[in-house]
Amino acid sequence: MSRPITLFTGQWADLSLDALAEMAAGWGYDGLELGCWGDHFEVDKALSDDGYCQSRQDILAKHGLKVWAISNHLVGQAVCDVIDERHKAILPPRVWGDGKGEKVQERAAQEMIDTAKAAAHQAGIKMVTCPTIASNDSPTSSFTVWYDEEGNCTGFESWGRNPDLVLVDTQVIAEGPVEAFVAGMGDALGTWVEAEACHKARAMNLAGGAATMAAMAIARLCYDVLMAHGADAKRAVEKHVVTPAVEKVVEANVLLSGLGFESGGVATAHMIANCLPSFPECHHLMHGHEVGFGVISQLCLDEDVSAAERNAIVDFEIAVGLPVTFADLGLEGVARDRLKTIGDICASEGSLCENHPFEVTSASVIDAIIAADALGRERKKLADVC
Repeated sequence: MSRPITLFTGQWADLSLDALAEMAAGWGYDGLELGCWGDHFEVDKALSDDGYCQSRQDILAKHGLKVWAISNHLVGQAVCDVIDERHKAILPPRVWGDGKGEKVQERAAQEMIDTAKAAAHQAGIKMVTCPTIASNDSPTSSFTVWYDEEGNCTGFESWGRNPDLVLVDTQVIAEGPVEAFVAGMGDALGTWVEAEACHKARAMNLAGGAATMAAMAIARLCYDVLMAHGADAKRAVEKHVVTPAVEKVVEANVLLSGLGFESGGVATAHMIANCLPSFPECHHLMHGHEVGFGVISQLCLDEDVSAAERNAIVDFEIAVGLPVTFADLGLEGVARDRLKTIGDICASEGSLCENHPFEVTSASVIDAIIAADALGRERKKLADVC
């Protein structure tokens, strides 16, 4: 079979897909490579509308064309670019957000992964993810997390399948932003802490089943790797070198955390983390930074957690540079009434905070958040960290 001859649609984004398809068919092309701007392939619609991808195929079929590839050049460019004001004109508002460089890069990388997840799901084809930063576990996950254009988390949804291959070049990761690598450790740190809470409550995991021994072992391994090798790995990434510690922590951030959270379950740490983006002062944070503070808050909520375990985790977060106080979050001096929004969401029906063997109330969540800040400030003083 001869190779199909296709036309990339990006240069004609001002034309509707229907108009361009008619023209391309007349020029003798076999199909189109759809650009992800204009109305040719809109990622947000592909993610939210089950019939959207089929509607694109129907338009092409009407003109005797097919699609073998989609391209998201403009967002993909922002993954490794040095971000400046010029990017605002070429990026969707949900990716540009507040325009902070590393946050734009993280959102761009996530958009690329979500583009592949949506296309693979809708077309029933295999998918490969190749992350360039290890800031969270989404390359392994079946989930997409929804954010609005202001950066507020609006929910999450599973596509019902995980990537067929996760391909990671650790040298690429080591060349990336240190803050992104640290954020990945924050996200991964929640895996065991939350899976253990779910296990104690006999709560269902995100797939709707019970966590297996294998799932719990993976979640625990993720935690042990971080605690043993996280600080060493951060130092290596600061020098853009790959060491055995970096290899281990990349595996924990991307693979173990992804398998562990889906199979083990999530709880208050992620619930708090998903609320923090609603505070404008927190828009400089990556998801994993928010989870890191959520982990400390969850530990302060749970009376079964020993002081020694809680302190060890806070000390680890301080050592690698995760936020452990309101000041670190950008919320220094925040009043209790502003935190009530988080408490109310966490205590609402259907909240992930139900995955504890005890009742979680709005007041108890607020108390835990305030206690987490106090603990973080105390441990920073002991570590002599400003």
